[in-house]
Amino acid sequence: MNNKSFKLGLFSLFLMLSFHIQAQEGMPKGWKVGSQAYTFRLFSLEETLEKLNSIGVKYVEMYPGQKISKSGNETTDFNSITADGKAKIKALLKKYAIEAVGYGVVNASDEDLPKLFDFAKELGIGILTSEAKPNQFDQIEKLCEEYQIKLALHNHPVPSYYWHPEVAKRMLDGRSDLMGVCADIGHWVRSGLNPVDCLRQLEGRVISLHIKDLNKFGVRDAHDLPWGTGNSNVAGVLHELHRQGFEGAFSAEYEHNWENNLPDVEESIAYFKRVAAQL
Repeated sequence: MNNKSFKLGLFSLFLMLSFHIQAQEGMPKGWKVGSQAYTFRLFSLEETLEKLNSIGVKYVEMYPGQKISKSGNETTDFNSITADGKAKIKALLKKYAIEAVGYGVVNASDEDLPKLFDFAKELGIGILTSEAKPNQFDQIEKLCEEYQIKLALHNHPVPSYYWHPEVAKRMLDGRSDLMGVCADIGHWVRSGLNPVDCLRQLEGRVISLHIKDLNKFGVRDAHDLPWGTGNSNVAGVLHELHRQGFEGAFSAEYEHNWENNLPDVEESIAYFKRVAAQL
């Protein structure tokens, strides 16, 4: 083999290896997989970001009430946080190279809604996850348009108000595209609903997701398992979202093994990436 042929062979091998790596790490356009900080509710936001950074996660959905730092008592509550608290959050996100894609589940009075949107804007948060009252939708819609921030209605299990996708679908009819749903597939499973069927009913309105894979179907006290090993049909969910052309955030909300669930989150996200790479 001459030198030219050898170089061509090496180049071809490099291309094949590059393609393989990209296929393994590939993700549909606009998909951001991270974690809901509530997964680590026993720890501060600082510790949460440290944990997520250690497994290569780049996105977090914050929630109200988590302690910001390892020392000190100030929390992420939008209604009581100080300027110093917000500065600490920004510094921590920068330190660990993690983007805060969402905040919730959060509800606010009519009077406090503008303050909530101000908080989100200052921290660069693009999605507010909420179970807001329908009589607030006119005000929320105006704020979504003004701030260009999305409002995603979250479902808890039956009998919560938005437990069934038809409720959110009906309430959102005719509303801004900045208003939609945060699909909590685990709570659908707890309510005896098929997550893929629910997503089909909400096509065009899914803004974000809370991903849980549960050990039982139709049982309220079911608990989380690593994705791909439970009853939530995570692979089917990803295929359906890909069919819909979904772009948005996925948050692991792992509410089990509270004291040491990082390995389960890491395993779950690895499964997510393997499935996503084949779409």
